[in-house]
Amino acid sequence: MHEVGRMNGTTLDGLSLSKTIRAELKERVDRLRKKGIHPRLDVLLAEDDPASVTYVKMKRRWCEEVGIESRVYEVNASTTQEQLIRKIHELNADETVHGVLIQHPLPKHLDESEALMALGPEKDVDGITPQSLGRLVANLPGFRCATPLGIMRLLDAYGVPIKGKNALVIGRSVILGKPAALMLLQRHATVTIAHSRTENLVEICRDADIVVAAVGRPEMVKGDWLKAGAVVVDAGYNRVEGRKGDVGDVEFDSAKEVASFITPVPGGVGPMTVASLLSNAVDAAEVRLNL
Repeated sequence: MHEVGRMNGTTLDGLSLSKTIRAELKERVDRLRKKGIHPRLDVLLAEDDPASVTYVKMKRRWCEEVGIESRVYEVNASTTQEQLIRKIHELNADETVHGVLIQHPLPKHLDESEALMALGPEKDVDGITPQSLGRLVANLPGFRCATPLGIMRLLDAYGVPIKGKNALVIGRSVILGKPAALMLLQRHATVTIAHSRTENLVEICRDADIVVAAVGRPEMVKGDWLKAGAVVVDAGYNRVEGRKGDVGDVEFDSAKEVASFITPVPGGVGPMTVASLLSNAVDAAEVRLNL
């Protein structure tokens, strides 16, 4: 176990850890299949959103790798709210479907909040419905949001201490910032939630032992914002014109010189998000057998 405060810039390798998780999931899926249960994860996807299409392709590829069945239903400009809700109710009632992912964002003419309200919490393997988030707030059993869950698993895999540490989450979305803060709080961290409008953000950041950057601004967090030895989790994915590939919300090169641990972009949080989503889907299938 590494103590916070050591400046070795160790990379938190989410891609490698996700491979280990996927191998474990394949074994669990094989056991389920022998018992007649075929785990299935269905996706509602707006296919005019390139980022969503790319993300879902990776999810489907990894589903196939571990043996999870997956079907994608296109949601487009001609889809009505009534059709969307009817489809969600159909998936809720289908016992062969163990998990349903409503891929954000849906087309703007559709009410995404109503769609999430319609999804049964027992199939919300992304952990983002109001019911699932409420269970997180109340510390009750339920599916946890895939990205924060992946972050916690990554920290645990590298033995990063959380209890008693000052944690700063920069970002307040319901699918990342808020649930990440709650999960850290449940692990006995002292948690501050900040955002793009926070005053004195640099000073707040310099007091944090753990920084989770999820604000959606490319390379906003600089190395000189960080406390020596801080653990830095970059949950941002941004396209910058004129630059090749995605960048995170943290300026990686300068932050690595200060941090004790840091996630790369890509290869850090992203693979852990998908691994956690698939893990939740397998959990849902195992519930059918009371495993």
